[in-house]
Amino acid sequence: MPVSNLTLVERIARVLAGRDLSINAEGDDPSAGPNVDESWHEYTDDALSILRTMREPDRKMASAGDVDTWERMVEAALDVERAVSGT
Repeated sequence: MPVSNLTLVERIARVLAGRDLSINAEGDDPSAGPNVDESWHEYTDDALSILRTMREPDRKMASAGDVDTWERMVEAALDVERAVSGT
């Protein structure tokens, strides 16, 4: 499985920024890439909220794999963000 060079928080924040900005979603920018690059930081709090919600898998997710591993992976993503932000 490929491993991203970006943190999970940044990837989620970029998706949220893209949805707001891109004409392909809810925005009006036909070429939103550069604007997403500049503004994704503004979506970090929303991305963290989403990630915190994902800490606990639902029943279907839990039946598909190891719940403890899932929780550790999400917590690791949150820990990376805490280290980056200094909180």
